Amino acid sequence: MTLAGFVPLSLCDYPGRVASVLFTQGCNFRCPWCHNPHLVPAEPPVGTAAYDTQAVIGALASRRTRVEGVVVTGGEPTLHAGLPAFLRRLRALGLRIKLDTNGSRPAVLRALFAERLLDDVAMDVKAPWARYAALTDTPACDIAALRASVALIAGSGVAHQFRTTRVDPLLSGSDYVAIRRQIPDGSPHVWQAFRPDACLNPALCAARAGCDSARV
Repeated sequence: MTLAGFVPLSLCDYPGRVASVLFTQGCNFRCPWCHNPHLVPAEPPVGTAAYDTQAVIGALASRRTRVEGVVVTGGEPTLHAGLPAFLRRLRALGLRIKLDTNGSRPAVLRALFAERLLDDVAMDVKAPWARYAALTDTPACDIAALRASVALIAGSGVAHQFRTTRVDPLLSGSDYVAIRRQIPDGSPHVWQAFRPDACLNPALCAARAGCDSARV
């Protein structure tokens, strides 16, 4: 596991719970609106050191009376072979675990669900399936894998939500309708505001922000 960020206390990243947040390094998508561009490369930026995993576990252990859970986000956490073992260590501390994912690796999700290592999952559904590869700048994007993850998460019995960032310069009204149809009935779907202050593609930074985050 390559940990690139650690927020000891958050009141907004794990709905309804006080949590710590861990950021993994590396993502297999290149979404131009990504607001954590420093987490996209496989390695931390030059001059930036990864967090020591054992030190993070120790810090979390010392906070067990102050936080209820941990959010593991990225980057894309499921790219890391050490993720299951790391989550087992979090579980051993008695912490609840929320995973943020892009859904590109359903086999990893299936294994984590089988071990009951997840209490909450948020998957980003970024675009209509037909436009996914183009909009995420990922030519090899596996749509079948994304669909499998959506179905797996929706049927897991675990608390979950699907999220979409409204990037009005890139997505149209018909795109938003198509995205909504990709979300299974009964699953929460959250529209998030585009944050133009910092993103992977600097040309988008001056673009108009989307709507406020709202549950539909």
